[in-house]
Amino acid sequence: MVMPYFGQERMLAAKEKGPLTSKEYLQGMETDHRLSRKEGIDATLQKHPLDAIVAPSGGPAWLIDWVAGDNHSGGSSSPAAVAGYPNLTVPAGYIFGLPVGISFIGGAYQEPKLIKPAFAYEQGTRIRKPPQYLASADLRL
Repeated sequence: MVMPYFGQERMLAAKEKGPLTSKEYLQGMETDHRLSRKEGIDATLQKHPLDAIVAPSGGPAWLIDWVAGDNHSGGSSSPAAVAGYPNLTVPAGYIFGLPVGISFIGGAYQEPKLIKPAFAYEQGTRIRKPPQYLASADLRL
């Protein structure tokens, strides 16, 4: 039903890039892993003796725009995703009723170190509300 409005252009373009075994892809992965792991998350955790990096997960959830498509305003998940590292997100609040989250990012295999502070934050704030699945958001000030 929505595919006439939201195509798969990105997926089709990615398919045209070639196999995941190509020299270019493997070199790119090596560079991405070095920058996001050793020179990124690992360096930050070690330099500042941290168990986790805490950051806003992103902006509020967005409404569907049938003309322009998604309006993603960025977020903090990319470094962890590129590194293949854990990123645990919990509710942080709401903007015009739309949820926003806070992310706890850790090093490789450090999920146990993330669960404790994320759980403590979640229990301390008790901010989560069950979703309502409303037809529209109330954007009045």
